[in-house]
Amino acid sequence: MRAFYENRNEDFYCRDTRYSRKTIGCVSHLHYHIELGFFMGGRVRASIDSNRYEVGAGDIVVVFPNQIHSFEMLERGDYILLIINPDFLPEFARQFTTALPTTGLLHGAADDEELRGLIEKISDVYFSSEPYREMIIRGYLLAFFGKILSRLELHDVQSRDYRVLGMILNYCTNNSDKNLSLGMLEKELHISKYYISHIMSNKLHIGFNDYINSLRVSNACKHLLKTDLSITEISEIVGFNTLRTFNRAFVKQMGVTPSDYRTKKQSDKVSSSIPI
Repeated sequence: MRAFYENRNEDFYCRDTRYSRKTIGCVSHLHYHIELGFFMGGRVRASIDSNRYEVGAGDIVVVFPNQIHSFEMLERGDYILLIINPDFLPEFARQFTTALPTTGLLHGAADDEELRGLIEKISDVYFSSEPYREMIIRGYLLAFFGKILSRLELHDVQSRDYRVLGMILNYCTNNSDKNLSLGMLEKELHISKYYISHIMSNKLHIGFNDYINSLRVSNACKHLLKTDLSITEISEIVGFNTLRTFNRAFVKQMGVTPSDYRTKKQSDKVSSSIPI
């Protein structure tokens, strides 16, 4: 499954159809954050790693850190989407870093009145300006995930691999504008370049060069949407050696050219990840 790495800067993001009528939809991507969809209506096709799910009213979808995932809206309906930095909830660090759910779909869990009450409180506080907002949200999130995690069947993963993967992703995220190579990572991280290649292929199902390009494209999307820099300037800033390489990688990832992406940024015709 081809996917790009999305570099998210915030600890917590919420989208709620009670406050915004944006549809839910994103191409295959991954990030360090947890992503949770709470569906009260509509119909969605979800993909998490190699699993495909048909999601409907009353369902909850949970995506753990660094799992490749995508959503396709098939029928509009009410939902709440949460994207959470796992470091925001250190109490659950072990679960989020050393385990994965057997399934990311919880049928009927969104019909639970207690869970619905908690997630609506989380959303209401997020869209408010009340004092101690972040601490209140964190408290509700702890209660919410305390209930959700008890419903998920978790299985242990090779924790060493995931620690190494975290080191690789962190280094590449912070240095994506540089001329990165497996040899450079081997020297900087003191990890065999063959092991780096293996772990990325095994865990992310993506080659090193494709991953680096996808990370740069993700950063380029931010510049295209938020600045008036020229496409050539953006290409250089995010780390591409030539404009031709940038255009080719961008079209491969996003399905449109950088200029078309910028022009159509307000249109649903552009397939992109969850907005940052």
